[in-house]
Amino acid sequence: MQTGGGEAGENALHIILARPKGLFINGSATQAMGNASTLAAMFVHVRLLISEGGTTMRRYVSMWFLVGIVVTCLAGEATAQRPPEGQLIIATGQSIAPAFFDPSAPGLAPLTFFYALHDALFKPLPGNPMAPALATSWTESPDGLVYDVTLRAGLTFHNGDPCTAEDVQFSFLRYKGLAAQQLHERVKAIDILDPSHLRIVLHAPWPDFLTVYSALVSRAAWVVPKQYIERVGDEGFQRHPIGLGPYRFVRLDPGVALVLEASDRYWRKTPAIRQILIKHVPEPSTRLAMLKTGEADIVWDMLGDEGTAITADPKLRLVGAGGSVIEWLEFLDQWDPTSPWHDRRVRLAANLAIDKQGLCETVRRGCVRLTGSIIPRMLDFALPLEPFPYDPAQAKRLLAEAGYPQGFAGGDLTPFAPLRDLAEAIANQFLAVGIRTQVRPLESAAFQLAWREKKLKGLVLTGSGLLGNAASRLETYVLGTGTYAYGSDPDLDALFQQQAGERDRTAREALLHRLQTLLHERVRHAPLFEPQVLHGVGPRVEESTIGLLPFPTPILYEEMRLKRP
Repeated sequence: MQTGGGEAGENALHIILARPKGLFINGSATQAMGNASTLAAMFVHVRLLISEGGTTMRRYVSMWFLVGIVVTCLAGEATAQRPPEGQLIIATGQSIAPAFFDPSAPGLAPLTFFYALHDALFKPLPGNPMAPALATSWTESPDGLVYDVTLRAGLTFHNGDPCTAEDVQFSFLRYKGLAAQQLHERVKAIDILDPSHLRIVLHAPWPDFLTVYSALVSRAAWVVPKQYIERVGDEGFQRHPIGLGPYRFVRLDPGVALVLEASDRYWRKTPAIRQILIKHVPEPSTRLAMLKTGEADIVWDMLGDEGTAITADPKLRLVGAGGSVIEWLEFLDQWDPTSPWHDRRVRLAANLAIDKQGLCETVRRGCVRLTGSIIPRMLDFALPLEPFPYDPAQAKRLLAEAGYPQGFAGGDLTPFAPLRDLAEAIANQFLAVGIRTQVRPLESAAFQLAWREKKLKGLVLTGSGLLGNAASRLETYVLGTGTYAYGSDPDLDALFQQQAGERDRTAREALLHRLQTLLHERVRHAPLFEPQVLHGVGPRVEESTIGLLPFPTPILYEEMRLKRP
């Protein structure tokens, strides 16, 4: 860069365009050099350069161009530094339990609360399914056995404690969730090199290690404070969680609401909204009424008539999220040789009895496509499969061939709470061909626990937005050791283990496609839809973040904004 001569005006422009990383001229953020004193220093420095050699016209244009830039930057800085303000109220049918605030809890705790309270080494962010978060970088050794992880500098928990590699190690070892067994069996060591660096060593190459470890699949990469948990214990942590996320825990009013306050310690950005309340409101009609009266700003899971009512109101918006979601029926009793569901013909009859297109047009608004698989097409290694057709006449013939010409008692049909109306509609379609079921809804936490502990019988109507890839989805719901699997086929388990160690992508894809084909041929499930989950948004909300991530619920809390008066 020249510091004198007749091109000083061009030099002035060059200085602005070559601003350090973190200084955004559009006013969205000012970081490394984005304060008023630095900008003033830049202005003085450029004035000196101009006075040394530029023509009068160049001095005039350059100085006033720079004044405009400085004013813009200072205005942007004022916007970025404006303290969080206002309150946003979210109403959800999902239960709010203290265990849901703990990334290490058994099962698959919802990301709904983690994105607010906690942070992970790497996680989905807009435009990147595995973006750097608490970790700024990670490397894999050529033999696939060693992963080195570098942490972001200056991280602090909500209580002011620093976050170090020791907390990451502690969080991994403490993890008891969905993927705990495979992670703890396959990881040989997780060593602390220094407060900002870790080394993870595997027993054998595992192509899916980062996928499973990350926030995509498990909750093991969500980091919790070691010293605090050792002081208050697991129950104390769940009662009052301390995290690294954009919002800190204030209180939980049991059965009523979770209260969150914006954290000024969050590395990504300070949230714009001061307080967020997440209220548990089981009935969709009540959530709709709250949205209409302004008692809630965002209401989750507005299917059927409630969604129609939102679209009819010009002050409200119905917005869809999803991408990774599949909804399907699980035949829990198919592994019992004495159950009618053990017969493939019965399971196929159930598939043929469901008018999926009709359900999409009536009960289940927001369908993107019908599907013949429990793996969404957006996931890596997914095999697109066509859905079984709607053919109730053939369904009746298959039941007769299987020895049930008058139909049979199919047991309970237990739906995930938001899918209760869909379960009732499916039960009616089953009844039309002779399959008699009883819909037994459970609230969300009880549903997950009962399924995980294998206490449910009959059928489960469920949905999953679990990210990762086809293998991680199969490992959870199909593999014999899967958290929600009641049984499995030994040959499919063997295929899965074969692909798990295959580092050649083409060979691995072929194995996973073969596995999905066999599942379809054996009619192990009744896949339904790849839906969008629909949410209602009120007039005060400028940015709801619905759809920014391929999740069924809007969870990028630091990006949420209210309209300014």
